[in-house]
Amino acid sequence: MSGNFTDYGAMQPQQKYAWGHKAYEEFVENFFFTKMLGNGHQAIIEHVTELTKNSKGEVGAYFHLIPRLTGGGVFGDNQLEGRERTSEAHWQKIEFDQLRNAIKNKGKLADQKSVIQFRKTGRPLMANWLADSWEEQAVLVASGIGFEYNTDGSVRENPEGQDPWTQLAYASDVQPPSANRHFRWDATDGLVAGDTDALAAVDVPTYDLIPELKAKAAMKRIPPLKVGGKNYYVWLVHENTMARLYRNADFRSSLVGADARGANHKIFTGALVTMNGLIIQSYARVFSTLGAASGSKWGGDGTVNGTRSLLLGAQALALADLGVPEWIEIDKDYENRSGLAIAKMGGWLKPQFPSSYDGGSVEDFGVMAVDLAL
Repeated sequence: MSGNFTDYGAMQPQQKYAWGHKAYEEFVENFFFTKMLGNGHQAIIEHVTELTKNSKGEVGAYFHLIPRLTGGGVFGDNQLEGRERTSEAHWQKIEFDQLRNAIKNKGKLADQKSVIQFRKTGRPLMANWLADSWEEQAVLVASGIGFEYNTDGSVRENPEGQDPWTQLAYASDVQPPSANRHFRWDATDGLVAGDTDALAAVDVPTYDLIPELKAKAAMKRIPPLKVGGKNYYVWLVHENTMARLYRNADFRSSLVGADARGANHKIFTGALVTMNGLIIQSYARVFSTLGAASGSKWGGDGTVNGTRSLLLGAQALALADLGVPEWIEIDKDYENRSGLAIAKMGGWLKPQFPSSYDGGSVEDFGVMAVDLAL
């Protein structure tokens, strides 16, 4: 049935803008990865907040990676002019899309009977939905798992009437872990090449993994975060992985000599322990196979529960975060039936580059995936 309705959001743009900002503040407060946002080698997540031009003059959500120079040099008094090298800036483009959602009430009478103030509860509900959505997408992108899955390994069920995440403009950019950034913890042999089919139930983490992980990151030249003159990586692990580590006697004894967190840097927020230059954080959304059906888990027969922990260095991920969320309110049926909506433009990318330390193959720039048994 068509007809006119009053859109008070459109009539009060200042209030609408203020509520959009408030929703964004609530989103930022609830978003797990807020503390990792920044720019360049000082941030785990490259935070792109506006469209720019790349070296070719193309407009988009661009940023660049600048790898280290390797080898060469000019010796003694040999002429340097005319023999300069080129500092290669690997431009990266983040595809972005608009993510929207809305809720509506049944009417004023239903609100009155339930003693719920629809407008006041709707804003944090929408902000939390946006934070939850971006957290799941961040983990899936960093882990190289497609948007058709949830972070517990189950197949994502699309709510009725909603669009599947696989249709997002940046969904096709999700790439599996590159060959030289994907590892598996083997209970006998330690850190080996990644292969989910080879994971066994006994391949649970122990303290021995920690120094191996730090050494591997350094050897692969994963760019570290520099805090107070020291190099750090964040190791993001599943809650069950952290529980496993606490059950390991060597890990518990090493806690006595764990590094002091020292600097009041935001990246230490939520860290359970800092050890061997690794800031260890547990997080329930780290990818696992706990929700996958038997036969679709890991191991040779698909029955082993595993998790993909993430060692994160500088520029491990990139986020296009374009503008504050748009807040929309409508009143229909002569102000008896209300609707609230939020809209946000953004997108995720896992940066990759040709690695001179891996024969020039294209590798993940600032993240290593490490598969463990649960």
